[in-house]
Amino acid sequence: MKHGGVVVYGRSDSTLKPGGVRIGTAEIYSVVEAFDEIEDSLVIGQDWKYDVRVILFVKLKDGVKLDEDLIQKIKNGIRTNSSPRHVPAKVIAVSDIPYTINMKKVEIAVRKIIHGQPVLNRDTLKNPDSLDLFKDIPELKV
Repeated sequence: MKHGGVVVYGRSDSTLKPGGVRIGTAEIYSVVEAFDEIEDSLVIGQDWKYDVRVILFVKLKDGVKLDEDLIQKIKNGIRTNSSPRHVPAKVIAVSDIPYTINMKKVEIAVRKIIHGQPVLNRDTLKNPDSLDLFKDIPELKV
């Protein structure tokens, strides 16, 4: 940083394990949220074909569309600044990202939603209705 400070990227609640390799979501967030087109993001691991695939949800800034060019730009940025293991299998636009009242991203609850499991602590969320955005997403079935 230009004032002699440092940025520490810590572990989040959700560690991803695609191919059995442990990766932290903070490494993906630090790349993705630097894109001008992206307002916010959330990354989870989806159980898929006896493994885990990385799924990236992005909340885009007004007027931005998630097209193939932007998806490739995001994937290339992650590959270059993190590693090929960090590159998401799917990048999906959503209109909101769920947060706790303390402003912590709710990765585990979203993971439960996409796997059809109940989320019991909705009352701890700032925006509990946002979880409904992650139910039955067609792109996650292929």
